[in-house]
Amino acid sequence: MRVDRFVMVDWSGGNDAGPRPRKDAIWIGEGDSARYMRNRMLAEAALSDRIEQALIAGERLLIGFDFPFGYPAGFARALTGRDDPLAVWRWLAGRIEDAPKENNRFDVAGDINRALGAGRGPFWGNGLKRDIGGLPRTKSGYANPFPDRRACEARAKGAFTCWQLAGAGAVGSQVLMGLPVLDRVRAAFPDCIAIWPFEPLDRPVTFVEIWPSLVNTAVRAATGPGDIRDAVQVRLMAGVLAGLDPARLAAMLAVDAPEEGWILGLGFETDLHNLTGVTLCR
Repeated sequence: MRVDRFVMVDWSGGNDAGPRPRKDAIWIGEGDSARYMRNRMLAEAALSDRIEQALIAGERLLIGFDFPFGYPAGFARALTGRDDPLAVWRWLAGRIEDAPKENNRFDVAGDINRALGAGRGPFWGNGLKRDIGGLPRTKSGYANPFPDRRACEARAKGAFTCWQLAGAGAVGSQVLMGLPVLDRVRAAFPDCIAIWPFEPLDRPVTFVEIWPSLVNTAVRAATGPGDIRDAVQVRLMAGVLAGLDPARLAAMLAVDAPEEGWILGLGFETDLHNLTGVTLCR
């Protein structure tokens, strides 16, 4: 598959991060630059603009997002009646309410828990001061009717489960708040965006799941005292993927994970590190 441009996105499930660039916000990396996005509304507009530019220029664009595209096996069918992970995207897009200063992700998670897990799971980690029925604050009394991790997360050392919504390193909120955005952007460009690994890669734009921790050693080495790690890692990942031999990229994309999704580059960590430009042994 030919790719002309690579864009990498470090996502956030929280509220507006303010005007000054900071960590734990949204960063969009392409080439040697990384742009700070203080909230998801601005990020959605920026991504849509970038896709439109690529389509006008006739470029093939690959955009990576650092959150899971699917949930562990069985969840999609339990929630939507289908094994299709993109049905989960649409389900969430119809229920998640988002604004710069507030959103309803914890309430939606509580609704799902009450419907599918007797109010004890699969989600956990209420980060709000108010209680939410069916959403445990901790794992005390927690019970998950689904697998705790996807197959790729079982192989990716250090990866967090998508069920955890709050706490250091938690990725669950990013999933709940990210998938509706991707669903809207996808709908805004019909027949132009392919979602890997769920669809054939025969469209000008491809969305993939990434995990910058695959090149964590290089990210640490490249992050200086005044740098923001999130910005460094999206620049680094964009450069690494742009430097891949097309045949090697094709091998990374040759994945069969039609329900849970997969992390691009998992199992190819050595190939990725070799292209970072960072000396790992000093």
